[in-house]
Amino acid sequence: MNGSIQSSEEMRISPFDHGFTVGNGVFETMISYKGYPFAFTRHYERLERSAAVMGLSLHPQNELLEASLQVLGLNDLSGRRARLRITVTGGPAPLGSERGNSGETTLVAAGPALEWSEMEDVIVVSHSRNENGALAGVKSTSYGENVVALEEARAIGAGEAIFPNTRGELCEGTGSNVFLVSDGILLTPPLSGGCLAGVTRALVIELGAREGIEIREKAVPVAVLERAEEAFLTSTTREVHAIRKVNGHILSREPGPITKTLGRAFRAIAETEIDP
Repeated sequence: MNGSIQSSEEMRISPFDHGFTVGNGVFETMISYKGYPFAFTRHYERLERSAAVMGLSLHPQNELLEASLQVLGLNDLSGRRARLRITVTGGPAPLGSERGNSGETTLVAAGPALEWSEMEDVIVVSHSRNENGALAGVKSTSYGENVVALEEARAIGAGEAIFPNTRGELCEGTGSNVFLVSDGILLTPPLSGGCLAGVTRALVIELGAREGIEIREKAVPVAVLERAEEAFLTSTTREVHAIRKVNGHILSREPGPITKTLGRAFRAIAETEIDP
């Protein structure tokens, strides 16, 4: 934290920290496959964009990379699939929305990565993402909406919740982007619809072009997801994760052909490239 290696037991974050009191913070989650955080440059660039919107300052990329490698090594995570998170908050501030002047809190933490099932069940929730909101497309620590939606999904046995935007268009999951196949074409919501610019999302779009798969960033009604020929989620931890059910309706009992192709392609670059 703030350039010092500390154990979780001894670490102290101020009770006045703006990230704790009002959610004024940004973060990035990465996967380390072989002791090095995958696609670190892409993640850092997104962290820069999020921080700029929130008015936060970052340590240089090389400093955060070195801190990340230290944390992975000291936690004996260099030889296994691990989850790494960089969080930057507004630091100590008054007990309100106004910012403080003590400087940001920067925290790098890591732990073992959880494994996912082969396919995921999702539901579409009724509350929407605001594509016109001040934090649209920002990966902020203000995750209250995601917590509520994910609990709604898990209460009925699903593993992810999908948001529409205010126009009723397909937007994103609580921690994932969404792709679907319709009439043989792979579709994903455009960033203008309010979804996060996912790092895995961008890589999958690039891989689709490489594999000769027609992909369109296109706004579609959220109801189209339930009628898709196949669909999948993308995220740093999920990679390419096939959807089995939408709102209890079975889309597919096994990953579809496009999902399989892109899943294999993504796994190949994850195993051979450190910073694509």
